Formats: sequence, structure tokens, C-alpha cells
Amino acid sequence: MLTPDTWQKSSFSGGGQGDACVEVCNRSTHISIRDSKSPTRAILTFPARAFTPFIEALKARHPAD
Repeated sequence: MLTPDTWQKSSFSGGGQGDACVEVCNRSTHISIRDSKSPTRAILTFPARAFTPFIEALKARHPAD
């Protein structure tokens, strides 16, 4: 089970209240992400080796301004 202290809020939390972000849980074999505004809803979990390609694909689809 993932406890609240295992989650870390992204350093890129957006403007305003800082609530437009994701939280990440880094475990030895996998990495999970969730919406910080709805932490009890869906959680995406990836094998650790698949997380970096996932992030790179997101960056390619939505390049920074």
C-alpha cells in the first residue's frame, strides 16, 4: 500500500495555488503518478524502466513554450 508520505508533489506544479500538478511515488520496481487534486482516483503505475520513455513521449507531444 502506498502511504501519503511516499508521494512527492511535482516541482512543476503550475501557477495559482500550486494544485495543478501530479504527485509521484518512486518505488524500487515501479513508479506511480496521480492527480494531486484527486489523490483517491486513478493512479498510473509503470515499471521503473518505462517511466522515462513515458515522460519523454509527453514532452514530445507538448513541448514547453
